[in-house]
Amino acid sequence: MLAKLQAPLALVAHDAGAANHLLAWLAAGDLGPGPVVPCMEGPARTLWERSGQPRALAGLDEILSEAASLVSGTGWASDLEHEARRLARERRTPTIAVIDHWTSYRERFVRYGELVLPDEIWVTDEHAAALAREQLPGVPLRVQPNRYLEAQVAEVRALQGAPAPGARVLYVLEPIRDAWGELPAPGELAALDYFVASLAALDLDAATPIRLRPHPSDPAGKYDAWLARHAHLDVALDSHASLAAGLAWADTVAGCQTYAMVVALAAGRRVVSTIPPWAPPCVLPHPEIIRLSALTTQVSL
Repeated sequence: MLAKLQAPLALVAHDAGAANHLLAWLAAGDLGPGPVVPCMEGPARTLWERSGQPRALAGLDEILSEAASLVSGTGWASDLEHEARRLARERRTPTIAVIDHWTSYRERFVRYGELVLPDEIWVTDEHAAALAREQLPGVPLRVQPNRYLEAQVAEVRALQGAPAPGARVLYVLEPIRDAWGELPAPGELAALDYFVASLAALDLDAATPIRLRPHPSDPAGKYDAWLARHAHLDVALDSHASLAAGLAWADTVAGCQTYAMVVALAAGRRVVSTIPPWAPPCVLPHPEIIRLSALTTQVSL
């Protein structure tokens, strides 16, 4: 068991990152034998429903009226997790917050000028632990096993066959929420443009198969216009049913700074950050990740 948690345990998430960790800990039995009461929205809801978990989803008021403790995500795309921690604090219910990335730790706990810190923070590696100690001093911290990463790597290895001839690129997408100056397109599209303009720096060319894997929060059709403009390339949306299947197909994985790149690295893939040289650098702390901006001079898009 990860920690001595009081049951029933409320699980709350909106973004996919924390939901993946919660589901992996739940599947491994790490959250203990007691009952859980889940509230999931957005991409987390989709992941929960696909997981086959028998627990029915409910609203915040309902689950917190039952819960003895709360474990929540810390995503950007919703106020759900912040509101869960705020309501739990009013009820004096112990709260644990899962941080699944390496950016903006303190800002994750602020909405509309209100700071609501948890009673404890969970991370899954020492890089994140160091950032949490620096940015959130005084909040108790635990480094927990990364069951999600373990399961993804095991699935990739089970799916991959003999190496295929030639390079194959899986491009893992994510919404870029930080402003990269006055851009004519969202940052994720600017990074895509920079990547395909810089293929030669990675010993790739226009014939290289490239498959785009949208982020769980991306709306359908988001990249249709971009794909139409790049019809001269062998590029299409990734059709694999899971991230692990896409990673098993690819030998190179590219993206900005999404967690899928960390999974790819652990699975032994060549991993490239495509953040352009005029943007803030990639926040992923793993030195094995190739920074495309270090291989190129600025490319005119």
